[in-house]
Amino acid sequence: MAGQEDISADFTRLLTKIDRREAVVGIIGLGYVGLPLALHFCRKNFKVIGFDVDHGKIDSLARGQSYIKHIPDQFVGELSSQGRFEATGDFSRLAEPDCLLICVPTPLDDKLEPDLSYLLQTTGQIAASIRPGQLIVLESTTYPGTTEEMMQPRLEESGLKVGRDFFLAFSPEREDPGNKNFDASNIPKIVGGVTPACLEAAVALYNSITTAVPVSSTRAAELTKLLENTYRSVNIALVNEMKILAHRMGIDLFEVINAAATKPFGYTPFFPGPGLGGHCIPIDPFYLAWKAREYDFDARFIQLAGEVNVSMPGYVVERTAEALAKTGGDLRGSRILVLGIAYKKDIDDDRESPGYAIMDMLTERGALVSYNDPWIPRLRPTRKYNFRQESEELTAELLGASDAVVIVTDHSAYDYGEIVRRARLVIDTRNATAGLRAGLDKVVLA
Repeated sequence: MAGQEDISADFTRLLTKIDRREAVVGIIGLGYVGLPLALHFCRKNFKVIGFDVDHGKIDSLARGQSYIKHIPDQFVGELSSQGRFEATGDFSRLAEPDCLLICVPTPLDDKLEPDLSYLLQTTGQIAASIRPGQLIVLESTTYPGTTEEMMQPRLEESGLKVGRDFFLAFSPEREDPGNKNFDASNIPKIVGGVTPACLEAAVALYNSITTAVPVSSTRAAELTKLLENTYRSVNIALVNEMKILAHRMGIDLFEVINAAATKPFGYTPFFPGPGLGGHCIPIDPFYLAWKAREYDFDARFIQLAGEVNVSMPGYVVERTAEALAKTGGDLRGSRILVLGIAYKKDIDDDRESPGYAIMDMLTERGALVSYNDPWIPRLRPTRKYNFRQESEELTAELLGASDAVVIVTDHSAYDYGEIVRRARLVIDTRNATAGLRAGLDKVVLA
């Protein structure tokens, strides 16, 4: 149990309600992190209230329909029909849940600096209705110090004291959309609390759906998340740079990576691609580098990895231009078909996808760009780009009429043999055509 100075009737009641599955769990933000988390708490017999500003999502959930393709409608429908799940846009109800989990976006601004506007707004809404006995957990990725330096003072303006009247913790999301082997039920949950009582309450909550891994502070938990994704960013940058070198040397880097992976110790395979996507890996290292400057520390290695990964869409475009030039063509006026706009295979998540940067660069250089993605039927304006296109039907005629086909996302639904057979030129950024026996003279790795 927490130290005597932290024990209160509110704390005891909260732990009892969590243990008996009587605690109401509120999830703020019903996206790729929040909705799966809500469903897992429902499966453990908690009542869940989901909050979101997007009324389209709320209406879909009320109809028992999922707007995330790897979460079937039947899951949402079953939970809603059993009365354990409710979605709302009424943030005046934030006092109802006993535990509030914050899963809102934390993007970068145009200067690659943290944009915490969504979190600030959410914290303000919670502060306006906070009541004694509530547990508040931030799951959104951010820099070390956010929970205690930004959230805690705003919440304590209510007159309630953290660790006594309410409980505050950080537990970074570890969602991997589309991964069929791991989800919120079997991925360990890092948890850091502001006080021992905060930690104990948060550990109890997450132990009810998975295994909680307590750490000494919210700052340690925040840095853990950044380390996980910076590790991946740095290693992906390494193989992306190696890919460029291997192309110049005439060596198949994928063969080299697979050969190196036979070493049973000291090596973990990472694979190159057209750039990074998703909400975490392209963003988190910049959060860490930004915070490092506050301590007069220049995180050169981390920044360099980010720069390498950000440059990869430009490399794909250059490889495409070079390949067209060898056939007497030119990017300007060429019809380019992009296959896949999701940031990775077999999901409908296009956040920070390198496909957008590739399409934008191709368009700027005068190419006529179309796309196909069986998971993303239409493109809508994003924070950076203003595409308004629909996915083209992938026909033999479309493939044959395109001057180049650029494979950005290696969806399982694609018949790569047929694509190579029909296309004039294929730019393969994912090694998706590996293993084909015919038509490889038309394939350029990028």
